[in-house]
This record gives sequence, C-alpha cells and structure tokens, in this order.
Amino acid sequence: MSSRIEQIIEEIEEYIDRDCKFQPLSTTKIIVNKEHLDELLRELRMKTPDEIKRYQKIIANRDAILADAQAKADAMIEEAQVQTTELVSEHEIMQQAYAQANEIVTQATAQAQEIIDNATEDANAIRIGAIQYTDDLLANAESIIGHTLDSYTTKYDGLINSLQECYDVVRTNRAELEVPAEDGGEYIPQDMSGEM
Repeated sequence: MSSRIEQIIEEIEEYIDRDCKFQPLSTTKIIVNKEHLDELLRELRMKTPDEIKRYQKIIANRDAILADAQAKADAMIEEAQVQTTELVSEHEIMQQAYAQANEIVTQATAQAQEIIDNATEDANAIRIGAIQYTDDLLANAESIIGHTLDSYTTKYDGLINSLQECYDVVRTNRAELEVPAEDGGEYIPQDMSGEM
C-alpha cells in the first residue's frame, strides 16, 4: 500500500504530464498552474513529518520485536544446554550418534538410488528419442528415394517404349523402301547395326 507522500508525488507527475503544456517554440519548458502546484507541494510538506513518524514507529516496533525474539531464543538455548547437561549421558550420546549415522546412510543410499534411477530413465528416454529421430530421418529418406525411383522408373520405361516405337517405325519404313543395289542386283535390307 503506497503512502500519501507517494500518491502526492504521482499526482504532481500526472499533473505535469497531462495538464501542463509546452511553452511556444520549446520542447523542454512547460507552463504550470502555480496555485495548483503550490497546493500539491504544501500538502506534501504537511504529510512528510507524519510519514517520518510512522516509519520511525515501524522501525521502533521492529527493533522491539527483534529484541524480544532474541531474548526468547537466548532463553531457549540456555534451557536446552541445561537439559542436555542434566539428561544426556555418554551412552545416550553414542546411541543417538549411531542412530543418526544410520539414518543419514539410509537417506543417502535412497537418494543415490533415486538419482541413479532418474538418470537411467533419462538416458533411456534420450536413447529412445534418438532412435525414433533416426528412424524418422531414415523413413523420410526412404520415402524420397522410393518416390524418386518410382518416378525415374516410370520415365525410363516411357523412354524405352518410345525408343522401341521409333525403332519399330524406322525398321518398318526401311523395309518398305526399295533401294536399288549399285550393281543393279536385288536390294538386301541391312539391320540397324549396319551389317549385311
């Protein structure tokens, strides 16, 4: 919760930003309503001593609370020391030490096992993720290669069929031609390799 001083300061800032206009031909000097600004400053001066007293009271209360807490803590420590001196024997101290040591070892073992289990789970999750990622990459590559292979196989088959059709047309056209032999004999068609 803000104090009245902070509220007055905010009001002054808002007044300057919202209600005050710049002087003609200036970007840094403003025109203010002197009476309004004087009124805000007067209230600020009047509230300042009240706020200071309030803060001093809070500080005094805090110091008293801290002193009381310190006194109670000192009394508790003193009482605990007296009780320890009166009630604890060497044997009881040893038993407590062994019990605490066993408890610490048990807790440490459990925590270590938990850390190992968590690390194993994390490692397995990372391994499975890496395998899945690699499989996804390979599946993508397989798909691209398969589509490319299918596409080029179809194009290759089309090219072969087209060449075969051209070859057949050329061969048929050659067979239909009757080119006289140079010696006047009968024409013997040649195969595509040029051999007789």
